[in-house]
Amino acid sequence: MHPTILADLILMPSTQAQDIVRRAVAAFNSGRHQDAQKLCERGLARQPLEPTLNHLLAAMLFKQSQFSSAGERIAASLAADPDRGSALLLAARIARAVGDFDTALSHLDRAIAIAPQRDAFLEKARTLDQAGRKPQAQDSWRAILDAIPPHQEAAARLGRLAFEDGDHALAASYLERAIAADAPASVWFDLGLVRQDLRDHAGAAAAYRKAIDIKPDFAEAVLNLGVALQETGDLDHAMRAYAQAYRLRPSTFGRIAQALTSASHGRLWLDEASLRRSLDGERL
Repeated sequence: MHPTILADLILMPSTQAQDIVRRAVAAFNSGRHQDAQKLCERGLARQPLEPTLNHLLAAMLFKQSQFSSAGERIAASLAADPDRGSALLLAARIARAVGDFDTALSHLDRAIAIAPQRDAFLEKARTLDQAGRKPQAQDSWRAILDAIPPHQEAAARLGRLAFEDGDHALAASYLERAIAADAPASVWFDLGLVRQDLRDHAGAAAAYRKAIDIKPDFAEAVLNLGVALQETGDLDHAMRAYAQAYRLRPSTFGRIAQALTSASHGRLWLDEASLRRSLDGERL
């Protein structure tokens, strides 16, 4: 490193960096993101190894999905302060975002060894899940749910993973826990799938309706609502759901036609055009 730069690093008071951090955070929180980034960059031009400024700039770049630049900055922060748990957690999130799961897990294991914090355990479960390491992910989500029984994300993910394993009764029990608090449309949709496989078609329809209430353009939920209603024998409302699914996503037509002709409660059309006209004329 050039000696004059090194002198600047040694002589620059830490309070100066702290002041830049405060101003940058205030600018970022008020929506002046470019100003915040420039403040960090100016501070790092004088003190390129300052860990807090590197960490803050990494967080800003990560929020903008500039993962490569964010990774470089968080690496610089950790080089100066390798035991900072919050920096290790951000480094793990950046690595997960680019699919580098082994690096992400390495950062997380170190963060947990230094100070076992809830956010690190949660990030580890998400990383294992996204990496497709199902048994480890299930163990991690179960540990979170054991420690925090009302944790919605853990219950929802365990429900989804149990559904994928074909254990529908277990999946239903987890997903029922997940909807105890306000749940996103995806959780209600998963519950609908599970209830449908358990032959609880009325319960499935109720879950799909809830998903649609939350996300009105959820075409897959609208289509499945039609299937569930058809299975209950309510073909009129099923047709309205199919029509809505068709309007939201015309590519669902083939699945609608298959459902109408293969289920126990269905209808037959003379040709494709007449079914399309019927769907065009229905309203949910």
